[in-house]
Amino acid sequence: MNSVEMFEHIYKRPAQYNAFTPYRICPVGAHSDHQLGKITGFAINKGIHIAYGPKENGVIEIMSMQFEKRAQWHVAATPEEVQNDWADHLRGATIALGRRYPLRRGLCAVVDGELPIGGLSSSAAVIITFLSALCTMNNISLTAQELITISQEAENSYVGVACGKLDQSCEVYCKKNHLLYMDLQNDTYELIPENPIMKPYKIAIFFSGIERTLTGSAFNMRVDECRSAAYALKAFAGMEYGKFKETNLRDVPYEVYLEHKDKLPDNWRKRAEHWYTEFDRVQKAAQAWRDGDIEPFGALSTESGKSSIYNWETGSPELKTLYEIMVNTEGVYGGRFSGAGFKGCCMALIDPDFEESITRTVTDGYLKAFPHLEGKFSVHICESADGINLD
Repeated sequence: MNSVEMFEHIYKRPAQYNAFTPYRICPVGAHSDHQLGKITGFAINKGIHIAYGPKENGVIEIMSMQFEKRAQWHVAATPEEVQNDWADHLRGATIALGRRYPLRRGLCAVVDGELPIGGLSSSAAVIITFLSALCTMNNISLTAQELITISQEAENSYVGVACGKLDQSCEVYCKKNHLLYMDLQNDTYELIPENPIMKPYKIAIFFSGIERTLTGSAFNMRVDECRSAAYALKAFAGMEYGKFKETNLRDVPYEVYLEHKDKLPDNWRKRAEHWYTEFDRVQKAAQAWRDGDIEPFGALSTESGKSSIYNWETGSPELKTLYEIMVNTEGVYGGRFSGAGFKGCCMALIDPDFEESITRTVTDGYLKAFPHLEGKFSVHICESADGINLD
């Protein structure tokens, strides 16, 4: 049963509207956006669906097919504190939108995610999908930048996740058969088309069977460690520095990092090492894509994954094992953890001719290491897709 069918089952009438937001992957550029780095990304042809209709009394009544509890609040009286359930992201989005535009109509809705939760920006996709519905109900037209900013604010200010704009930007700007190449310092971006000489590829998603939430992870600590490194490097170099929360590694030239990195605490140095090397990888990856060189592009994604393990220091035992099996399987151009990298999934660009053997080899190897995850581990073969339709 999908969201449209579930809506009709619950409310005994057809949904007046439905909408879709794709999930995203970031092949190179992970753990970089919150420090105003550069990123690459694709939207994929799986994502979040919502079926909905109006509630004239201003009440929002929403359920998810992935969670048991149905959530309710009023557009003019959204709880200011998190309620510690799946709908907190949407409460935060309601508050952020209400700060900018008058909200009078509510909605009744059913939300459904096509893939397991973890690593594909499901929280950002749910927020964007919900915002598109709430805007429709209140005759609000958001620009792409407004949609990204409001979505990020919901996660930063309400839920408490110190994420950047990577997820939201991919889900809004991406275009099928193009690579999103974006600079978060000034929000400029380019959609680089597939080169006609590029070898064919598909996107494989390997779910570890272990789900995660960012707020329960060390995600925010990693962001603070980056800021701490940037703050210290500025001090060592005699650079001006202001508020801690406004300090980013993008402010600090690479030459300053090289000169003073040995003075940093080990954890801070590792986080900075990942950020600076990832910045370089993103630029090389964009050029490789432009040139139609899928193999070097994939190799840079694999390097990114290795740096995430050793410098960013993320990855459960399950994800690390999955990564090693995946990148050493014939037909895999390259890949890495997807998302924060604490649990969740891995993504890879693969040669379609090896789709069946890759699925079999990775599944067999992973379940041999973690037999208790049989039935939870899954493989999904996807393609690139357009971002959300704002028309």
